[in-house]
Amino acid sequence: MTEVSSLTGRLLVATPALADPNFDRAVVLLLDHDEKGSLGVVLNRPTPVGVGDILEGWADLAGEPGVVFQGGPVQLDSALGVAVIPGGGSVDRAPLGWKRVHGAIGLVDLEAPPELLASALGSLRIFAGYAGWGPGQLEDELVEGAWYVVESEPGDVSCPCPERLWREVLRRQRGELAMVATYPDDPSLN
Repeated sequence: MTEVSSLTGRLLVATPALADPNFDRAVVLLLDHDEKGSLGVVLNRPTPVGVGDILEGWADLAGEPGVVFQGGPVQLDSALGVAVIPGGGSVDRAPLGWKRVHGAIGLVDLEAPPELLASALGSLRIFAGYAGWGPGQLEDELVEGAWYVVESEPGDVSCPCPERLWREVLRRQRGELAMVATYPDDPSLN
């Protein structure tokens, strides 16, 4: 197994070869990655369920589209809030109810009163479920070529057109990886 340093805060972008339908053209933000495993949320799987339908108090703070996103196939009955704080909030001035993951990106305590964070949030996404990997599992998938690992940008969390995120993230990469963005949805039609 290849030794991999922490990938927390980075994006996993599904390669065209990834066969798992849960992750077809997925862009996953890694919220935690260490020797115990990895946890992330899929940024580009909107559902038809409005945020207000399940978390009424948070609906006005959610970015467009104002729907819940399917964060992954694990624990779909749980919700995670991911928010960007403009300027990243200094370590000693991070708003109550927000825990930094990487840079300006952090987790929101959805049990906290929304008004506690309202003035500090730049963007908020609500995810039902998450993507998880056991110890060494993600590293094995990386060796198999299932994922590209790239830097995240705060705007990835709140991309207003999530259906285009896979291509947009790949397009901004350098070299051959940018060419993968042109890979057809169905290569058999080529």
